Amino acid sequence: MEQILTQNFKVLNACRLNAYLGREGYKSLHKLFSQQSSQIIEEVKKSGLRGRGGAGFPTGMKWGFIPKDPGSPVYLCVNADEGEPGTFKDRALLEKDPHRLIEGIIIAAYAIGAREAFVYIRGEFYRPYKILEAAVSEAYANNFLGKNILGRGFDLDIYIHRGAGAYICGEETSLISSIEGKRGYPKIKPPFPAVKGLFGRPTIVNNVETLAALPFIISNGAAAYAAIGTEKSKGSKLISVSGHVARPGVYEIPLGLPLITFINEYAGGIRNGKRLKAVIPGGSSVPVLTSLEAKDVLLDYESLASKGTMLGSGGMIVMDESVDMVKALKVLVDFYHHESCGQCTPCREGSGWLKKIMDRIESGHGRDGDLDLLINVSDNMMGKTICVFADAMAMPVKSFVTKFRKEFEDKIN
Repeated sequence: MEQILTQNFKVLNACRLNAYLGREGYKSLHKLFSQQSSQIIEEVKKSGLRGRGGAGFPTGMKWGFIPKDPGSPVYLCVNADEGEPGTFKDRALLEKDPHRLIEGIIIAAYAIGAREAFVYIRGEFYRPYKILEAAVSEAYANNFLGKNILGRGFDLDIYIHRGAGAYICGEETSLISSIEGKRGYPKIKPPFPAVKGLFGRPTIVNNVETLAALPFIISNGAAAYAAIGTEKSKGSKLISVSGHVARPGVYEIPLGLPLITFINEYAGGIRNGKRLKAVIPGGSSVPVLTSLEAKDVLLDYESLASKGTMLGSGGMIVMDESVDMVKALKVLVDFYHHESCGQCTPCREGSGWLKKIMDRIESGHGRDGDLDLLINVSDNMMGKTICVFADAMAMPVKSFVTKFRKEFEDKIN
């Protein structure tokens, strides 16, 4: 497969403009400005590109929700918060190829009619922030940003906004609230951001990886991108793999690659000759897979859904036979309890309840009925809050307890 997102990762000083231009950087803009914005949206729709932040919603369709005659400014927000445990692929793009992101931002802004774009970057990402800031300055100095870009009559300004370490601000309406200077609380939808978003204006929120795929699509055409992957899961995907593998890191794969092939051939297999026990395929918020389930699943949206889990952000966590699944779940529950914004009662109270039960079990004071109570509380959290944070906590709890119940029972007994 041709590398789309990672082709510059091993290039010396790839984060600098000269290196990027030397590898056909910003080439897509000449084709971009020769077409109408509606044509660009259609091209992205035909490519089959889906949001790479976790939801997997078709990108071109999302852009199409912007009102045809908004009568007010339209904004583009870039989600570079990446707070999902186990996920670090956007960070790699920001550090190693920031101009690809900027080129993607220009394409998306042109398509939706935005003249201002806001990059919301995780506050802890200081090094990626400084690299992106330098790249934006280079783009301004060479008229890839600012007024009358390349003399084609299109204006665009990019503003970088650093977050303050709140996981909840990875959710698009919380991200918007944070940029506006408010507390990062999710908002009830509808109205959706495409109609009423940043500063009450039509807004599109796209993930870093999603935008980074756009230069290839515009330069090479939708068909070239759609030729990669499966019938319903088109293109390539970045997988950030950590845990008990020989070569953890960020890898670009064609969607539809067998999960076991990825672990063995890309990540070097399970380290120290041990056996696979479990895999979290798409970041800590998705249900875990047993080694048996992982044997015949593909890394695409549909195949993983058929196994009751999700591709999510592509943050894969691999666990070998030495892992204590009770301890592993307690780490996740502690994280989600800490990060709940507290706005919705089922999430605020439910996250605390789950933590108390897990603390009890892990400390050796578990009670009869605790496992059923974990499932019951999780069921009463899912689908009952403004955003999907409660679901993101409940799904791992249910899958861990259901699939590795004997370990939990042994801990209690």
